[in-house]
Amino acid sequence: MLEPFSYDFFVKGLIATTLVGALCGLIGVYIVLRRMAYVGHGLSHAVFGGAVVSYVMSINFFIGATVWGFVSSVLIILTTRKRQIATDSAIGIVTTASFALGVAIISRYNTFTRDFEAALIGNMLGVSGGDLLAIVVVTVLAVLFFIVGYKLLLFTTFDPEAASFYNVPTGWVDAFFSLVLAATIVVSMQVVGVTLIAAAIVIPPVIARLLTHSFRKMLILSTALGAFCGLAGIYVSWYVDVSSGASVVLFAALIFLIILAYTGLRDRRRGKVTAEKYSRGSEPLHL
Repeated sequence: MLEPFSYDFFVKGLIATTLVGALCGLIGVYIVLRRMAYVGHGLSHAVFGGAVVSYVMSINFFIGATVWGFVSSVLIILTTRKRQIATDSAIGIVTTASFALGVAIISRYNTFTRDFEAALIGNMLGVSGGDLLAIVVVTVLAVLFFIVGYKLLLFTTFDPEAASFYNVPTGWVDAFFSLVLAATIVVSMQVVGVTLIAAAIVIPPVIARLLTHSFRKMLILSTALGAFCGLAGIYVSWYVDVSSGASVVLFAALIFLIILAYTGLRDRRRGKVTAEKYSRGSEPLHL
């Protein structure tokens, strides 16, 4: 049972995946409650394009990809506000164009195809000391951001129209949130993979929403669940020999199915609303 811990690369991967899981679980609460799941999915693909461009231009991967993701997010916001274009359409245009640019560059310079295949599906073997440091820094900064801006984020999440009326700087809140989201996606790429980041962000908060109606408890539960899924998923991947990202997401999906079944039985016994209404967030949260 303890054999994997004798390998340094596994220990690094375990720490990285646990932190990434917790980070995704934390930011995922705001993503789910603001119905931005598609944004998370789209930005993960946009960041991939930024990662490829950073590689070609010899720019620091974390800085280049994060800036690219942030700019993509801002472009989406500006497009929807100024040109009367639906949000999903703006996301589709900006993110798919960015992803296509990355694919085009890879097809032109195929000498680093394998590296970016790992970025697509995740690979714990590739987690270096620098990657781990970046994950720790982003996690700490994200936690500080959510602590300092807790009330502003709460107001913007649940009542953005009233927030604007009370002079809450919703534009700046959205901008900083987009920056944190982009940084989260960048540091998660090596562990979870671009194609699975959205699931890692969405599944833990949805599970937490099934279990509680308290916003604060949802934050704690989602963060803990994300960390647990990361830890357990990477451990399982060692023995079944599959991609770390796929293992983490499949483990989280399994927990979701178990909790969904449990809450369904619980609601039947109590004669309350169905589990489907819980998963859609129709039951009000207690702040």
